[in-house]
Amino acid sequence: MVIKGKDVAISLLVVGTAAAAGYALQSGRSRDADARSSADIGARIVEEIPPSATVIDVSSEQLRAIPGARRAIDRAIRGDAREEWEHVTLEDDGAWEIVDVIRRSLPYHDAEEGYNGVYVRYDDRVVVLDAIGWAHVEEPLQ
Repeated sequence: MVIKGKDVAISLLVVGTAAAAGYALQSGRSRDADARSSADIGARIVEEIPPSATVIDVSSEQLRAIPGARRAIDRAIRGDAREEWEHVTLEDDGAWEIVDVIRRSLPYHDAEEGYNGVYVRYDDRVVVLDAIGWAHVEEPLQ
């Protein structure tokens, strides 16, 4: 079988065109599509409060401003979560920024003892609240 130069050139042209078209489509989709992020807000009841932790009340305005925080705290109280974290998953543009919001707007405790997070008094119990797991950014499937 003899392959002519013209056949090779046409094959390379077809493959190159397909590769360029695929790249252009992928690049356009990445720019146009909104990225979606996800973050988990978790809470659990604690028995011991580290001496260096500041405890805030559940009625705090700053706490109310954090999406999902009150829901996670309520789940921890209802489920008597002492061993496991009760959590709320937020999926929205910028949801991963919740980590920064919790650390910037509330008295966040970096634990040398106890848990990392914000200590919240709810009636006669104390709950620790934190962004748990890893936030991630996903490209939507289309």
